[in-house]
Amino acid sequence: MSASPTAELKDWIAATFGHKPADLAPFERALTHGSQAAANYERLEFLGDRVLGLVMAEWLFALFPAEPEGALSKRLNALVTGAVCADVARTLGVATHLKLGKQARDDGATDSDNVLGDVMEALIGALYLDGGLEVARAAIRCGWGERVKTQGSAPQHPKSALQEWAAAHNRRTPSYDVVDRSGPHHAPRFKVKASIGTLAEAIAEGSSKQEAETAAAAALLAKLG
Repeated sequence: MSASPTAELKDWIAATFGHKPADLAPFERALTHGSQAAANYERLEFLGDRVLGLVMAEWLFALFPAEPEGALSKRLNALVTGAVCADVARTLGVATHLKLGKQARDDGATDSDNVLGDVMEALIGALYLDGGLEVARAAIRCGWGERVKTQGSAPQHPKSALQEWAAAHNRRTPSYDVVDRSGPHHAPRFKVKASIGTLAEAIAEGSSKQEAETAAAAALLAKLG
């Protein structure tokens, strides 16, 4: 006789996060997309995002005692992006447990960076509510693992690097313009143009406006040499 969906979810949470849930409700909500129910992951995502930021900040603070605030901020910003959260979610097998409406599933929401990133943050929120900060901290440290340590130096965000290039060459501040938006609400695609006055421009796409701006800045930097 196969296990019930509830038992399977409890077992997955225990095996994945090292925590046996006292209340399964927040975890079920964290895995529920807006296309499936009004009681979806959005509020938990809000909470989990803040918990992730706190845990990551204290972790980096301890790991890199010689680095100044600016370098630590760059590391943190690179580690809490939606794309990284989505990558962690894929590694943990989150997509298998998502509750989606048929249209969202047909549109590929199970592999959307936006959806998986948001759900990962929602699960962190659920862990915090059900088990407290220690449980959430342990899950984050396990999920992010070597990602935190493999960066040899604090990464320079492409938008910051482009702005610094413009200032160093006495050029205008870079501007970013959305030139196209497509796809369904839960899995949009943005096309953004980055430009420095009339000197040069580059266009790139992403699953969020921020992601597209970052990709466009990187493309423009590559063009500028």
